[in-house]
Amino acid sequence: MELLCKRAELFQKEKLFCVWAAYIPFVFFVRADAVKELLKNNKLNDKSWVYEWIQPLVGKGLITSGYDLSKSRRKALAPCFYTDVLRSFLPVFSDEAQKLVKFLQKETKNEFTYIAEPISLCASDITCETIFGITINALENENLETSTSFSRASSIFMSKVISPWQWIDIIFRNTKMGKEFHYHCNVLQEVARKITEEKKMLYRRGEEKKHTRKHKALMELLLDNKELTEQEIDEEMYTFALAGHINTTATVRWTLYLIGLYPDVQAKLHEEIDLIFGNDLEKPVTEDDLRQLQYLDCVLKESNRLYPSVSLFARQVNKDTKISGYTIPKGANCVLFTYFLHRDPEIFPDPEKFDPDRFLPENKINIPEYAFIPFSVGPRSCIGFKFAEMEVKVIIIQILRNFTIKSLDQRDKIKLILTPTLHPHIPIRIRIRHRFDRSFP
Repeated sequence: MELLCKRAELFQKEKLFCVWAAYIPFVFFVRADAVKELLKNNKLNDKSWVYEWIQPLVGKGLITSGYDLSKSRRKALAPCFYTDVLRSFLPVFSDEAQKLVKFLQKETKNEFTYIAEPISLCASDITCETIFGITINALENENLETSTSFSRASSIFMSKVISPWQWIDIIFRNTKMGKEFHYHCNVLQEVARKITEEKKMLYRRGEEKKHTRKHKALMELLLDNKELTEQEIDEEMYTFALAGHINTTATVRWTLYLIGLYPDVQAKLHEEIDLIFGNDLEKPVTEDDLRQLQYLDCVLKESNRLYPSVSLFARQVNKDTKISGYTIPKGANCVLFTYFLHRDPEIFPDPEKFDPDRFLPENKINIPEYAFIPFSVGPRSCIGFKFAEMEVKVIIIQILRNFTIKSLDQRDKIKLILTPTLHPHIPIRIRIRHRFDRSFP
């Protein structure tokens, strides 16, 4: 990450630069106007072939599919993310976040907590309940197997990306790293297979209609509308479950980390949250509550600016294309370097400063459309970004209703590791303390 940023700084005026991996060019886009030129024509770009390498890890769903397939799949999946569906998930988000609060109660006695671990478990519980309609109680059982496998497989994947001699699959599969990569991918796939098979069995028996839940899981919605085959549904559910869980964990981790570093920001959040919820620690979060929490929205956006969970998006142009005065040859890999794009000093003055006020209504109108793209933009953008945003906000709200937090590692001490999501080189340590002197139910 450090080397890429230094290279990007050298070519910021040129708006893009090229890195050669063996004989293959990767063109990095680092300015908003160049990104706009690339993405404004939906038919011009497609997902890079690099995404084929990550299929064993995240499946064959929207993330890795080509333009034509993703277009038809996206149309079939869109009803799953309508507003009324997302609204029905809010009680799940609140209930599971409240369980996380109870889990964190015991952490108030400790000097610090590695915050990513309980967040990951909570995200797993939410994922299985909302996507599959199955309760797994990962937080209660403290089962980190899937998170560990994803983390290790992600690291190996990035090692493969920067090692051209491992691009040939038959070679990679027979290396020690390749074998470990596929082992962890198989662990994840087996967990997903068991869950999806159990769900389909209940569906065929009609037993899912007997549930007492007030919402339908995404998998049930897809099985009902029958636009996709069961195999296609399996592929998309695996992709949603894994990508959603990992991105939620990353976003909550980085946002809490920043809140814990800046007491003034935390105080404003506490004040805003208290105006809505008062001392009632049990009231579920509603859609109207989320709309009122405008400063929280600014904080989340600023967190996504500094630490976008996905810091690189890769595209491939399907014909010779002229962008910013340079000709991008057909088949070239174009990399949207969001981590650096979000640090353009002409758009975000003092870009390393954590300043949620950048996204206040009167200020965000000055941010160009393609300068802030944590979920990408256009027809290949993240279809579940509203789902993820609501989930993340509810988790953060429930934590801040109950606790004050302090991050123990300063930003200059944290090095960033580039995997499919942005990771710190060491676990984030946060000290958690009760806001109110009261016992938990």
